Amino acid sequence: MTETPNLRALPYVLVAPNGARRQQSDHHAIPVTMDESVATARSCRAAGADGLHLHIREDDGAHSLDAGRYRETLAELTRTVPDLEIQITTEAAGIFDVSAQYECLRQVRPEWASIAVREIARAPELADRVYALCADQGTRVQHILYDAADAELLQDWKARGVVRAGQEERLLVLGRYATGRESRPEDLDAFPGGSSPWMVCAFGRREHDCLLAAARRGADLRVGFENSLMNADGDIWPDNAASVAALVARLKGL
Repeated sequence: MTETPNLRALPYVLVAPNGARRQQSDHHAIPVTMDESVATARSCRAAGADGLHLHIREDDGAHSLDAGRYRETLAELTRTVPDLEIQITTEAAGIFDVSAQYECLRQVRPEWASIAVREIARAPELADRVYALCADQGTRVQHILYDAADAELLQDWKARGVVRAGQEERLLVLGRYATGRESRPEDLDAFPGGSSPWMVCAFGRREHDCLLAAARRGADLRVGFENSLMNADGDIWPDNAASVAALVARLKGL
């Protein structure tokens, strides 16, 4: 794929510190509680992150879309790290249906949310309502795309007016369904090009290599423990901030 070059000095860096599934048994620095998420946000902002992809958890650590928990966490993040943009996830994670995702968006009214196209496609009759809601309440949308078929579906929804004007952002996911979830820079070539704003995340130990390759093509970047706990040599990062700092340092060398 060929994309429009990003003319900013550095790409936008969004940190994804936990995801829906990983626990502190996977890494002690996976944030699970609100206080841990806030502390992670502060350290990652200091390391160079521009935004945070927010997952919240239940008391037992399970993935949650609870509106009250979201609102409480968003309020604390806004108070503590006011210059860090926050994007909430609507990820189903095999737990939530599209109606629950819609209700999360309706009750939380976030400024920014990620929405996986293939998850909304489970209930195509609700897709129009989801995107209309986001447009009406001013929620910025980032579409998560796992492969070319997702990209084609997004284009179809745009053409039919299901996806509204201005809902252009894309997150291309590398390696999610590859063997061992290991991504490679050349995985970018599986996606069609486009001129709308785009971001890349990559699973596995070559996460940073993939992100550097994407940055050279003009992408913004998502990095963090949701996608990889280690560097290309297999060394485990001490925390999310260390991964962010290492990525930013490499970006400055481009």
